[in-house]
Amino acid sequence: MNHLRTYAVSAVTMLALDLLWLGVVAPPLYKREVGALMRAQPNMAAAALFYAIYLVGVNVFVLQSLPAGATRADAAWRGAAFGFVAYATFDLTALAVLNGWTPFITAVDMAWGAALTAIVSAAAFSGPVRPR
Repeated sequence: MNHLRTYAVSAVTMLALDLLWLGVVAPPLYKREVGALMRAQPNMAAAALFYAIYLVGVNVFVLQSLPAGATRADAAWRGAAFGFVAYATFDLTALAVLNGWTPFITAVDMAWGAALTAIVSAAAFSGPVRPR
């Protein structure tokens, strides 16, 4: 497995999909549900740091940990599980401690994290995993 290639493919895929989600699809939903909590402009340094760290997690805990004989479907479901847990960490914490964070946006965001990470993991998968 070429780790640089999988990181690059996962980064390009995640950025493209998340820009579509955050820039086009989700803004009306987030504004309606948690608009009072949103910044006028995102903190781009924090966003870049999140993507860099999250993609290390996807690559180490999903792609590099696949067992011998794993398939693209295995990468996708493991990615979905990783994304669900990671996004749940933020969303459920926000629901617990922030006034105005809603159960609906929690569920939507957790579903997005699972779907996004499944797609990213499947896209970056480079073929059946060979025994180590």
